[in-house]
Amino acid sequence: MPLGAIAALVAGLAVLTAGAEFLVRGASRIAEALGISSLVVGLTVVAYGTSTPELAVSVRAALEGNAAIAVGNVVGSNVFNVLLILGACATLSPLVVARRMVRLDVPIMVAASLAVWALALDGRIGRWDGVSLAAAAVALTIWTIRGARGEAPATGGRPVTGSRARWRSATDVAWVLAGLGLLIVGSRWLVAGAVAIARAAGVSDVVVGLTIVAAGTSLPEVATSVVATLRGERDIAVGNVVGSNLYNLLAILGLSAAVGPAGLPVAPSILRFDFPVMIAAAIACLPVFFSGHRIARGEGALFLFLYLAYALYLVLDATGHDALRPFSAAMAWFVLPLVAATLAVVGARALLERWAKR
Repeated sequence: MPLGAIAALVAGLAVLTAGAEFLVRGASRIAEALGISSLVVGLTVVAYGTSTPELAVSVRAALEGNAAIAVGNVVGSNVFNVLLILGACATLSPLVVARRMVRLDVPIMVAASLAVWALALDGRIGRWDGVSLAAAAVALTIWTIRGARGEAPATGGRPVTGSRARWRSATDVAWVLAGLGLLIVGSRWLVAGAVAIARAAGVSDVVVGLTIVAAGTSLPEVATSVVATLRGERDIAVGNVVGSNLYNLLAILGLSAAVGPAGLPVAPSILRFDFPVMIAAAIACLPVFFSGHRIARGEGALFLFLYLAYALYLVLDATGHDALRPFSAAMAWFVLPLVAATLAVVGARALLERWAKR
């Protein structure tokens, strides 16, 4: 495996993470100055900022003809966000979920996942499909921000005025611009390193996009959600994940398809396996979030287990290991039905408790 490719991959991840940190820092301060609630900050500013590495990588990959990395990055990131990030955060501390998340944002995430899968079933997300998805992202953002007017502000400090306000605004804009610059450079290094490693190791671009690139570009989400959980900002932790997934599906896939030479071809393996896994992970949030509007430690551990099983399957499948067949059989006939039954019981119990209270 070429050392130069590994160095480019590591350097790309580091620069991407630093760029996202700068971007989120500046954007979050601007949002706080506008008095937006912490949940909406998580769903928009923080989610979009931490998802910018996915945007930079997927658009760059699409322009260079590496559609497998562009699509695999988004699908893999969404699975990573729900199962690993939410699982890890809930394992650290149970997450309380806002009511609007259960009623609006998670159902929208499920609907968006299904819509993108439907668009990709013919093996390609076309340019006009991409334009439609990007337009939906803009409309959803406007609707979310307008709905934030009646919610509690994220901070309650005194507004900064005069020359101090202008200095702070200029500093925040500088953070945003610096972050964007680092993201552009980091995405170029990351894609180049990932493609070189895939070719040297004989691993398909699909698997690299679903694992290395997806996990790497999701590092800002990991850091943000974990820190937010430890600081008690659970709205930001959960909103970051749900908002990032919506941004990935609508804005990132949409823009990538719109700028691609011929839209965005979707590999058959992603359509058959990875898209259904992504949709299942989104649907799994409904009963878990609905049960007392919280994610308990046990439910977080279940999410972590499912992500590890998913990642192990990808590795076994990519290497053609002999354990793939028995592992797949065990997951299909025992583990997944048990998980589905558990989620069904959790959802049914929550419904019965609500009816009993009425």
